Amino acid sequence: MFEKLKNNTGKVFSKIILVIVTFFLGAGGMYAIIYFFPTNFIETKNVNTTKVVKDVSITETGLSESVDKIYDAVVVVETYKNDKLIGSGTGFVYKEESKKGYIFTNNHVISGGNKVYVTFTNGKKIETEILGSDKYADIAVLSIDSFEGMKVATLGSSENAKVGDTVFAVGAPLDSAYSWTVTRGILSGKNRLIEVSSSSTNYSAMSDWVMTAVQTDAAINSGNSGGPLANVNGEVIGITSMKLVSSGVEGMGFAIPIEIASHYAEKLEKKEEVTRPYLGVSMYNISEMDTSFFSENFEESRTGVYVDSVEADSPAAKAGLKKRDIIIKINNDEVKNVAYLKYYLYKYDVGDKVTLTVLRDNKEKKIEVTLGQNDDF
Repeated sequence: MFEKLKNNTGKVFSKIILVIVTFFLGAGGMYAIIYFFPTNFIETKNVNTTKVVKDVSITETGLSESVDKIYDAVVVVETYKNDKLIGSGTGFVYKEESKKGYIFTNNHVISGGNKVYVTFTNGKKIETEILGSDKYADIAVLSIDSFEGMKVATLGSSENAKVGDTVFAVGAPLDSAYSWTVTRGILSGKNRLIEVSSSSTNYSAMSDWVMTAVQTDAAINSGNSGGPLANVNGEVIGITSMKLVSSGVEGMGFAIPIEIASHYAEKLEKKEEVTRPYLGVSMYNISEMDTSFFSENFEESRTGVYVDSVEADSPAAKAGLKKRDIIIKINNDEVKNVAYLKYYLYKYDVGDKVTLTVLRDNKEKKIEVTLGQNDDF
């Protein structure tokens, strides 16, 4: 028995010795390879590094190919009044039909002029026909005789775009010396409600109306207005319109969703006027009024629109709206100020019926109004 145990112990010891010897031989072999053939080892690592750089390069080339799809469709827009240049911006050809090219730009780019010229990337300068424009949508449509080689941009969808998607803008920032500048960023936000002043395209505490916009951090400067905001496929998802300029604010540019622009283009192409409903009242924002003007029980934090006067025979007068009423809702939408009142009102058509919720003698009252048509409220 003792002899058998002794033999087993010897076998175990032999196996241990074999494992130890094998380990040291393997380690010594690896050391020898690294010591005597260091160049081969380093070259293998370099091959991996080169591959990573190549992958990044492919991504960058993809965006430049997308820019190529739209670049030559972008034009510099110059507006003249009595042969004097009064403004400039950007535009792009979005459609070719019946030997005509159709160009989008902003209303504020051509506002006040009687002649508009566009210049293409090949230097070709053409006088356009102004088919129509709309102040509230900030959209204008121009037309030219189409020519051989004219490039037409492809329209995409802002609704299908996602926040965080890569986008780029093409335009003429500052002046024609920087025409066809490309800037890149991401889609920072959708369905932004932006308060706009009619006195300028910048934002104002005394805003006149509200626009729906998509937000981007792609650089948009004066002169970019009317140019395309495109996705990585080179499809236009918006028309750049405004830039928020304020101390401490960086990278907040806005564009009109292409769906909204296309909606208005259907009428403007036919030289039809865009009609909007009106109430027939003059108004003030509650937030800008002295609250001592109201009753003692009036909430100082209250928002809404104060009716200062009601036009005779207007939709408001026929519905029973009165001076000193405070409009706080249109149907279920809260009215914070005059700008928002117009925004919600302009979603309806002439002839539609809406229910206004008003404060009269500090009590809520609902008034049904059949909307009319006029140049303004």
